Amino acid sequence: MPTLKFAVLAGDYIGPEVMSEALRVLGHVARREGFALEPTAADVGGAAIDRHGKALPDDTLRLCEQSDAILFGSVGGPKWENLPPKEQPERAALLPLRKHFTLFANIRPGLLYPELAAASPLKSERIPDGIDIVCIRELTGGLYFGRPKETTTLADGDVQAVDTMVYRRSEIERIAATAIAAARSRKKRLCSIDKANILETSVLWRKTVAAYAARHAPDVELSHMYVDNAAMQLVRNPNQFDVFVTENMFGDILSDEMAVVCGSLGMLSSASLGAGRNSLGLPFGLYEPAGGTAPDIAGKGVANPCAQILSTALMLRYSFGLEEAASRIEAAVRRAVTGGARTADISFGGACVGTRAMSDAVIAALS
Repeated sequence: MPTLKFAVLAGDYIGPEVMSEALRVLGHVARREGFALEPTAADVGGAAIDRHGKALPDDTLRLCEQSDAILFGSVGGPKWENLPPKEQPERAALLPLRKHFTLFANIRPGLLYPELAAASPLKSERIPDGIDIVCIRELTGGLYFGRPKETTTLADGDVQAVDTMVYRRSEIERIAATAIAAARSRKKRLCSIDKANILETSVLWRKTVAAYAARHAPDVELSHMYVDNAAMQLVRNPNQFDVFVTENMFGDILSDEMAVVCGSLGMLSSASLGAGRNSLGLPFGLYEPAGGTAPDIAGKGVANPCAQILSTALMLRYSFGLEEAASRIEAAVRRAVTGGARTADISFGGACVGTRAMSDAVIAALS
């Protein structure tokens, strides 16, 4: 019987609430599928600041290093907003984790069931069959990590801030490989998004993706699109995309736009995969819901746990090679939701259930 060893970093506000439900579902699947779980919890984010003085304690990082994957919740919130920017939970926990483990590839499914089309701000006639697309975002390069990054006072007393966008060909090639693999698992269509009419980094991005795909993926239909047009097309007709890949900042923006057109952050999962391998020889990854900590509903038992549950499915698929178990969870969430179990964010004013009842419905659907 295989044992799945992973770190559980639940985070802040609704993070622990939805994490506990996701672990319940995962435990049910493990018993049915015949594998064992070895989850180990640790503090991260605001909770870690309160207890240990910093958002990513050394013990938490050490636990992650000794694990085969990280199941992450959400961090941050108003309690810590007055801290210096570099000490705030989002910046002082997630970015260091991505850098430490070279988590360069973010895979974010954009999925909207047809039955939940009313949750999208798009007109239903634009998405009669719902939405099913995937965003692949490069995570460790570009403007967020480039140097110099500084604010200085000039000789004339003016203040100048500098961020630097940097990409190397090798960084672009490895995210292209991830995107091609995702495209091959779906419809073999890939759109690369850049700003090659303005930015030098985007000129290199487009040339590199095109050359890499020509050499390694002649079976994949590759197209290119400028980021401003892509932002418009995601609203105009999201399903014209199947898989799209882009650099760090563009991906940050477009993936959030995708989340909005898909209706509810409570339904969207994500995987961040690294260059390294775990003890099983599979990609080490961090798996988290796309949404935030939702302080306004924390402690009320009404948060939607589906995104966290679906993140466990991604963990099973990528870091543990358990495709059948992952697909079983995804199908159960779909059956539960389309069968009428809806938390407030996807109930459209109708009858809704709480966090525990939602996970109960998923477990029932698994059976």
